[in-house]
Amino acid sequence: MILDPESWMNLRRFRALHQAGATYKQIAEACGVDWRTVKKYLSQPAEAVAPVAPSRKGTQPQVITPYAGVIDAILRADLTMKAAVIYERLVAEHDYGHSYQRVKLYVAEARPRLAAEAGTDVQAERMAGLHRRFEVTAGAQAQVDWGEEGDLLAHAGIGKVYSFHMVLSYSRDPFCVFTTSTDLVTFWDCHRRAFAHFGGVPGTIVYDRTKTVIKRHVGPGQAVPLHPEAAAFAAHYDFDIDPLAAYRPTGKGRVERQVEIVRDHVLAGRVFASLDDLNAAFTTWLSIRRAQVHRTHGQVIGERAAIDHAALSPLPELPYVVADHHLRRVGKDCLVSFEASVYSVPAKRVRAGQRVQVRACADTIAVHALQIDGGGLLAVHARAPRRGSWMVDPGHWDGLPDGHTRATVIEPAGGDRLGWEPVPACDIGGQGGPGEPNPLAALLAGNPAAATPVARRPLADYDRAAFLAEWDREAER
Repeated sequence: MILDPESWMNLRRFRALHQAGATYKQIAEACGVDWRTVKKYLSQPAEAVAPVAPSRKGTQPQVITPYAGVIDAILRADLTMKAAVIYERLVAEHDYGHSYQRVKLYVAEARPRLAAEAGTDVQAERMAGLHRRFEVTAGAQAQVDWGEEGDLLAHAGIGKVYSFHMVLSYSRDPFCVFTTSTDLVTFWDCHRRAFAHFGGVPGTIVYDRTKTVIKRHVGPGQAVPLHPEAAAFAAHYDFDIDPLAAYRPTGKGRVERQVEIVRDHVLAGRVFASLDDLNAAFTTWLSIRRAQVHRTHGQVIGERAAIDHAALSPLPELPYVVADHHLRRVGKDCLVSFEASVYSVPAKRVRAGQRVQVRACADTIAVHALQIDGGGLLAVHARAPRRGSWMVDPGHWDGLPDGHTRATVIEPAGGDRLGWEPVPACDIGGQGGPGEPNPLAALLAGNPAAATPVARRPLADYDRAAFLAEWDREAER
């Protein structure tokens, strides 16, 4: 019998009593153990340590052993897969009926072993989900992101609503505006509104790899080509564009968090009638936000924002207006189709099928002729408020037939118009009146068939004929 450390210490206290003459049997009765156990431990030297039972590791079958091959195969496919996921798959696909702890312990042992076999650095794999914490100086950086808010204004005929967010990284001072589009023109127009809101331009703006910022996607470690309009806009306002690596949203966590804050504090539980109502709700809440103490930098957001705003670069004298360029074809009706609406162009300056350039701004649509056709501005219209609108200037159709020369006339019978005079008005069948033209009288007068004699019979003859025909059919039956 192997005693536990506490029982062993209790037994060792009787060593002096044994040396004084007490027997093993007497000590065993006092300790509640067999006298042979007393003899075994009291005969050891005084400096002996507590007994340790031999390890049973490997002597008993493990319940996880039948599933070891399956777990190894899963880890070879994805070495970073969590033990909880592996446990779910074992239960669902392999009828595993034991505890999760068994899977967790086996995975902890198997992961380094399989990583060594594959030559993979497990530590590097685990660090892939971590990121470096950074802080910036005042005015140095802002972060931009879109939020998709869904059908907030579906009852007002607006299918989808989007929220544009820009956050100053130093102070966490936010800006938000709601739109119905995320296209190139709207995106950079929101920037102009954000710069006006903050009173300046940050040194760097961090973006996702969105198509309004970069021209195309490239591999890791390669320089990212910027969209020409994005590069021109950044050069005009004198800031640097910092596109994040793909699938790294933690690089702009300040604005990612701000999207959720606006949804919780501005949108949740409210009903809005228009985009203006949404923007007004954010403006009202902004004063509340700026009065709060931020949990990260520990200062009042509004006080820190004042420092941030003072460090921003000044706005240029003239704004940079971004236009989205599109090629379109002029129809035979002198209309150009863009975003399911049509815009007119001057008929005297275009031809059917001619290609023109549509430059779409936030509020206007400008149609230009191509250089091959002489170039120049053809027309400017307000941007259509909704799909399916007609934005037409009637003056653009000047010179085209308008149908004002079309007319009709009724000629007399025989086709001889010499000496013909209009048919006088008469009252036929209760129609027309003195001095009023009667179309039926004119039609009868000009048609020769109207003069054909017609027999007249009493209506009773027709009733009698119908009765006889019915009587003959009954007789035949």
